[in-house]
Amino acid sequence: MVQYSRSLDTAFATLADPTRRGILTRLARSEAAISELADAFHMTLTGVKKHVQLLEDAGLVRTTKVGRVRHFHLTARPLTQAADW
Repeated sequence: MVQYSRSLDTAFATLADPTRRGILTRLARSEAAISELADAFHMTLTGVKKHVQLLEDAGLVRTTKVGRVRHFHLTARPLTQAADW
């Protein structure tokens, strides 16, 4: 059984927002650049970046940089920990 941890609190708080859950659903299919996410959710780049930053802080998303473009990837480990809890 997973013990109580602050990372679980952070993951659940982050997942409470439907836009962030939508971003994770989109990233489950494949990696995406910030502009692709902004187009998919009809949001500004700044708005999406705020959501992605919270997901990244919770460990749910990781970023790689290719040239000037940042690509976002789903990180499933915190989701597995939440499911185990």
